[in-house]
Amino acid sequence: MVQVLIKAFDILELVAQRNGQSITLTEIANELELNQATAANINKTLVHKGYLEHIGKKKGYRLGPAAYRLTNDVPYGQDLVSAAREIMEKLTTKLNESCLLGVLRNYKRYILHVVNSEQEIQVQMRSERNVYETASGRMLLAYLSEKELERFIQHNGLPDPALWEEASSMEKLHEALAQIKKEALAMTFMGNRHVRGFAVPIVVSDKVVAGLSVFLPEYRCTDTREQEIIQSLKAAAIEIGSKLVVFIC
Repeated sequence: MVQVLIKAFDILELVAQRNGQSITLTEIANELELNQATAANINKTLVHKGYLEHIGKKKGYRLGPAAYRLTNDVPYGQDLVSAAREIMEKLTTKLNESCLLGVLRNYKRYILHVVNSEQEIQVQMRSERNVYETASGRMLLAYLSEKELERFIQHNGLPDPALWEEASSMEKLHEALAQIKKEALAMTFMGNRHVRGFAVPIVVSDKVVAGLSVFLPEYRCTDTREQEIIQSLKAAAIEIGSKLVVFIC
């Protein structure tokens, strides 16, 4: 094995785990038990090739555009986060509820960016989660092609009835996904955690590139509040999609 390649991949994986947040050279060296000069040289090469982006001596590094191009989907990465960040912050300020930007990655729902509210009681979300149990995951699943959906089901199986009873058979799953696509909206209720989730698609050139989601404790979600969240989400998603067109053109 070529040790320098292994170290380079270790650095990329570590930076990717930060979900768009930066990491300093010192943190990289300490986390991976590397000599700081060695880490700096590897980072310099990764920056030159575009796999890392150096955003300042104190702030450090984050994934660069070349890392996202490996997915063959440019909006998946930095362009998407850059386009969404300010709009998501406004959405959270307006609703005072946390929101997240999610994509499908390795058959799981993966968070690219999250903006937390100032509520005393907040819902804690993992960066990767079972697609079936999240609103953004279900919404993104609804927009997969038939072949992509088939591969997903082969890998993950059908939903556990405890997670998504309304989609626990192949027929029910297709019906549930069709309804989500028709409404351009997915909603979840995790009864064991008393959490409500809402997600809408972000569309660019007729292609869904991500999901925008708001999640909150059940007790804060009245009928009136639900409608406000849905309307605000859809407006924000349209704004992000419009901004993305500018970013990628």
